[in-house]
Amino acid sequence: MSILASGSSGNLTLLETERTRILVDAGLGKREALARLAALERDIDHLDAILITHEHDDHCGGLPQMLALWKAPLYVTERTLDKLRQVLPETFGKRLHGVESIQAGKCFSIKEIDIQAFLVPHDAVDPVAFTFRSNGSKVAICTDLGYMPNHVKVHLRESDCLVLESNHEPEMLKVGPYPWSVKQRILGQNGHLSNHTVGEYLADTDATIGFDAKARYLVLAHLSEENNNPDTALITAQEALRRRPAEAAFAGELLIASQHTPLKALEV
Repeated sequence: MSILASGSSGNLTLLETERTRILVDAGLGKREALARLAALERDIDHLDAILITHEHDDHCGGLPQMLALWKAPLYVTERTLDKLRQVLPETFGKRLHGVESIQAGKCFSIKEIDIQAFLVPHDAVDPVAFTFRSNGSKVAICTDLGYMPNHVKVHLRESDCLVLESNHEPEMLKVGPYPWSVKQRILGQNGHLSNHTVGEYLADTDATIGFDAKARYLVLAHLSEENNNPDTALITAQEALRRRPAEAAFAGELLIASQHTPLKALEV
């Protein structure tokens, strides 16, 4: 897994097996996406699918260019597809190379990768997050949600790699430059996860919905550049993980995904 970009200015993640390549979201344009791949010494000649979580620009703004570049089929919910036709330029429809309709709560497969889409609380028409299973490994990518319902926590369990939003520090947000209406949106139940909310989840050892600490990689993602900073998010997560009892300790690697620099490729 290669997180090429994560944040409010663009999101792009590449998942690969020996046979299959999947792009999750398309929030960067062609030039920047190729530059990020080159930084990781990756040369991608084809994609098997592009998955879109929701219609916000930082997740789909580069989609027409990605479709033109790789001519891959698009996997998206019907309601999100309808919204994409409204918010993206006309070139989007002309560049589609097949559309596969997906639904929250339903599993589907792309070659040997089994994928589960599940609903997340966010201010989009039909937002989803994903888990991916292949060859006995599981990756979960879960960003853009205002809180963590129990069903989301259940989907994240047993992950070998967990990518989880840690968007903002509430006090930074409250005194920051955003209009109050935007602050209310981010803080609301359909907004974004705070460092504190993520910390409470990471400290939770409940056997059915808590963080099971089995991940080899725990990646904090979608950090706000205005209302958070990597050190604050990292310290909050580390403090929460230290609250776990020894028998449920997290022994994996805690990482921060960046808006501007691709994260090292993670082998799961």
